[in-house]
Amino acid sequence: MIAETNFHPLAAKFYRDSDAQFLFLQLVGWFGLALVSFFSLTLWYNQQAQLTYVAHTLVQSALGLAVSWPLRYFLHYLWDMKLLLRFVFTFVGVFVCSGIWAVLRLSTFMYMTGEEGLWPDFGGWLFGSIFIFISWAALYHGIKYYQLLQFEHASLLVVAADNKEEQLKRSRAETFAHEAQLKMLRYQLNPHFLFNTLNAIASLVRDKDASKANAMIVQLSNFLRYSLDNDPVKRVTLSEEVEALKLYLDIEKTRFGDRLEVCFEIEPKAKAIRIPSLILQPLVENAIKYAIAPMEEGGTITIRARRDEDNVVIELDDNGPGMPDFKYDSDSTGVGLRNTIDRLHGFYGDGYDFQIKAKPAQGTNVFMKLPLEKKETIFEDLMSNS
Repeated sequence: MIAETNFHPLAAKFYRDSDAQFLFLQLVGWFGLALVSFFSLTLWYNQQAQLTYVAHTLVQSALGLAVSWPLRYFLHYLWDMKLLLRFVFTFVGVFVCSGIWAVLRLSTFMYMTGEEGLWPDFGGWLFGSIFIFISWAALYHGIKYYQLLQFEHASLLVVAADNKEEQLKRSRAETFAHEAQLKMLRYQLNPHFLFNTLNAIASLVRDKDASKANAMIVQLSNFLRYSLDNDPVKRVTLSEEVEALKLYLDIEKTRFGDRLEVCFEIEPKAKAIRIPSLILQPLVENAIKYAIAPMEEGGTITIRARRDEDNVVIELDDNGPGMPDFKYDSDSTGVGLRNTIDRLHGFYGDGYDFQIKAKPAQGTNVFMKLPLEKKETIFEDLMSNS
């Protein structure tokens, strides 16, 4: 349907007013017929010199307009009937109107021109009238069906627009829910970590080691500030992730001292790769829980990262006694590991690899293979081709 906003205000009003449209078509149609009659009959019979013949072409058109006007309401009334009944009653209405118009045309013609004895020719006048009114009825139905198709088309466009808007709303809602879930998982700090840290601070206070207690409070504050200020939905570079991890390790080193040793083996090409923020902290915390804490002499945690084609491979090894078998649905499995897997799935779907391999008395290996962002792979391709 043509948008009304493209119309002049008067044209838009005309477009909405079916009565005005009908009147316009009536005037154009019937007085167009007057012109046709003038050129095809009046001139043909060389009657143009007599004004009564010319005037009759206008009068018969005016009479046709008047007779056809009620036919509009009659056809409108028939519109909801079955097709066969509508066809029959339409023909009856057309025949009646044609007969009335033929009588009026012929009688006014004889009155205005003074010609007499023309009633025997009534059949010819009636046939012409029937042809005109059949054309009128056909045009009426054609316009009616066109308007109906336009209305259905507009309705479909409205439904399609509503469906599209509904899909957009649903998509936005799903996006918001997805982001909320990622934020919830990131902000769900392990209560054991907070309890142990606060307990360590309390011990330092009891031992009157104020300097270490203050340092640990500052370290905890720095780590919590970073954790809360950094958007959980966005990715950070591996270098930034390592720096954030060091904030956490400063706290743990205050607790464990020389018993905790951490080594970083980060490939230079991997440092700029972007990964979910604070994705490594729960893994390191898990290693401290199962590798460092149980051993009196402590242990070593090694974090490696390298570029592997369109992926980044991150491994975390410890030399502890080995953690228990990991099962995602197990109640004994820490919330940190489950949240890590849930976050990875939220970011990458099924496009990542995460494995935990533990060997008794030989330590635990955590393996992650994460796909690079598209813009990172495109950048690498451009650099390699330049």
